Amino acid sequence: MALLPRFVSYVNHRSPENETQISEFLLLGFPEDPELQPFIFGLFLSMFLLTVLGNLLIILVTISDSHLHTPMYFFLSNLSFVDICFTSTTVPKMLVNIQTQSKAITYAGCITQMQFFILFSVLDIFLLTIMAYDQFVAICHPLHYVVIMKPQFCGLLVLVSWIINILHSWLQSIMVLHLSFCTDLEIPHFFCELNHLVHLACSDTSVNEVMIYTSSLLLGCGPLICILYSYFKIVSSIRAISSAQVRYKAFSTCASHLSVVSLFYCTSLGVYLSSAETQNSRSTATASVMYSVVTPMLNPFIYSLRDKDIKSALRRL
Repeated sequence: MALLPRFVSYVNHRSPENETQISEFLLLGFPEDPELQPFIFGLFLSMFLLTVLGNLLIILVTISDSHLHTPMYFFLSNLSFVDICFTSTTVPKMLVNIQTQSKAITYAGCITQMQFFILFSVLDIFLLTIMAYDQFVAICHPLHYVVIMKPQFCGLLVLVSWIINILHSWLQSIMVLHLSFCTDLEIPHFFCELNHLVHLACSDTSVNEVMIYTSSLLLGCGPLICILYSYFKIVSSIRAISSAQVRYKAFSTCASHLSVVSLFYCTSLGVYLSSAETQNSRSTATASVMYSVVTPMLNPFIYSLRDKDIKSALRRL
């Protein structure tokens, strides 16, 4: 609580010359070669449409099929909704810029895009963590599953995740709004990413950097530790099962979720670890496509191909 007065002081007692007077940023994440523009446009338009249609299909199936009215598929439908929003935050603007041969994004648009990107990316992590906890309860405490994972409790978990992430994205955006920017307004990325915006600022960014590192530890590494612990307990419980058939069934239930978690975390961690070692920001922007565009697109396919209940529901639909 002692940090709150300092933050209020930081917001309210800034000097007038530090206020941002710029009108737009330039997104330079992809090559300017005119011959590549139609290919990049077609590629990202295809991936965006696949993401939206695939995740909408998952939502439709989980809502319409009574066999899928369980906590696991409730969380999956929420994940699909967040993935649609996550991709819609960055790809449409990029497609418009490619089509109009413009790299500009307004200051307000940039801050808004950054805020929603933070919201939906971390919300993705929270939902994956909740789904890992659901798997943990189902396999390690099957007799208590119905008692623990009540509909009210599941709804509360999702609601709390939304509240925490809305407050977090709002706080990060407010802190960026109070930075001043000079003449270098070029962002070497295809969207307005928080770290790049902070590095472009002319004013003191120490408070912003502390906030970024703290939130990364709490909202990024914290859920990852919870997921790893859940799967450690799950694997221990499965190994104690004597029946090979039951072991296989238990492993197959977790396979889809584990694939999605691995894909999301490996690509996102790979991007940020590589960006810390190299100055080639454009290669980092290209690699960011993996977790911000490709992963949301693949999630419906991973669940529909590996999950027997989803495949059965799709056939019925």
